[in-house]
Amino acid sequence: MPASTRHHRALAVFVHCLGILAAVPALPSAAPEAAATPRPPAATPQPTTATPRSSAAAPPVAATPRPSAARPPAETAGPTVTQPPVAVVAWLTEPTPPSAPPAVAPPSRAPASAPPQQVTVAVAPESSPAPRYRIQVRNVGNAPVDTTVRQELPAGSSPTAISSGGRSTSAGGSSTEVTWRLRLPAHSSTTLGTALAATAPGQPLTAPACAFTSDGSRPYDCATATWKAAGAPAAEVTEAPPWRRYPVLLAGLAVLLLISAALLWVWRRRRGRRVTAAALATSGGPDGDRGTIYPRPAAPRPARRRRTPPVWLLVGAAVVVLAVVVGTAGWTATRQVSQIDTQKQPTSGAWAGTGVTGPVGVPLRESAFEFTVYRMSCGAPGSAEKTDGGAAPANSRRCQATVGVRNVTGDHQPWHGQLQRAYLPGGRWVSTDEPATRAANLGRDIFADPMAAGTRMVLPLVFTVDGRDPPQQLELRSGVFSAGVRVHMP
Repeated sequence: MPASTRHHRALAVFVHCLGILAAVPALPSAAPEAAATPRPPAATPQPTTATPRSSAAAPPVAATPRPSAARPPAETAGPTVTQPPVAVVAWLTEPTPPSAPPAVAPPSRAPASAPPQQVTVAVAPESSPAPRYRIQVRNVGNAPVDTTVRQELPAGSSPTAISSGGRSTSAGGSSTEVTWRLRLPAHSSTTLGTALAATAPGQPLTAPACAFTSDGSRPYDCATATWKAAGAPAAEVTEAPPWRRYPVLLAGLAVLLLISAALLWVWRRRRGRRVTAAALATSGGPDGDRGTIYPRPAAPRPARRRRTPPVWLLVGAAVVVLAVVVGTAGWTATRQVSQIDTQKQPTSGAWAGTGVTGPVGVPLRESAFEFTVYRMSCGAPGSAEKTDGGAAPANSRRCQATVGVRNVTGDHQPWHGQLQRAYLPGGRWVSTDEPATRAANLGRDIFADPMAAGTRMVLPLVFTVDGRDPPQQLELRSGVFSAGVRVHMP
């Protein structure tokens, strides 16, 4: 056999062996104790003789047993199976390693969706000379419901007519509320009505209404409506004077620049003409029209001072520029100072969005949530008790606010109880009492899970305050960097 053929065959055998080694996985080495102790053979199912066809078709074939000195005699007659090697058994019974973690970590918390509402509330104003409201309460469940409906009246107003046996009570301070106790059959609805006498005729009035449980502690649903006098003219927006409008100021500045450029061009043109005329005057003379063979020695020109712009032009331009700068700075500072709210409490980290302020019952929107405060009720001083059973301050009490929260973004948004504040007289504030809020929501932690996109929830927020004065404002926000909203309490 030629040498070249032997080399080719040896190379082919080597490549073939490499392919076999790559295709067959490497067997793990067996443990010493596994190799020393023989494993029992795997149980094999006995052939059934239920149908003679299967027995005739596939007769059992006895495998040749391995010679072994310590092998016990077979107890039952049947086919025997040769035991696989210990290494193969160890490889087959070895547990599968865990798979790699996913590339994207799953979300840690699922967004919270609004629980199904058994009772719904809708409020609508009526077109009448005096403020009138129509409240529709509906039971969407399959069982009768006992509910308490409360309507918060605006400050300074009093009811003149109440339907369906409602009664007017004082809610503390200058606010008044109308209360109904109803029993709604399954899949039924009822309509309530109120008429008010306002202290300022023609002024828009907002009166929210909520349906609570029979004990009046947990809200089912809330709604709000604003009454406006029929035929009331819309509020006229007064425009700023012309000299305070940005387009007018920019146009005036542009005209001033154009006039300055035109004056500068005229001055430079006149100066150029004067220089040319002076040059022509110095080059002329009695012999200027006759030529000479030899150049005439140049006569020294008299030293001339470079002409500068007139003083009145420089002073006038400087005065105009200074007046424009001072006027613009004063106008900007005046606008910024006039927009400062001296009654507004400072907020920490209000970087996203613009802060919004409004009364009770008016939806206020910030960067992520739309908040609506429907009512606020406070207990008697000294009635607060710690949720964990400890002793509370002697003059502390709990104030429960019924708040509607709507996620106006396209993604789930978290919010935190420590960012919701109640401001007391003197600038002091307290955050949400989270244990008391969890107890008011039947053990549900409303701040544990983010709110799903587009959902709305009506829930109670509890604040533990001290003293006899109730909170004057509520500050609600979705995050630390949100400007949030402020609600003035009546």
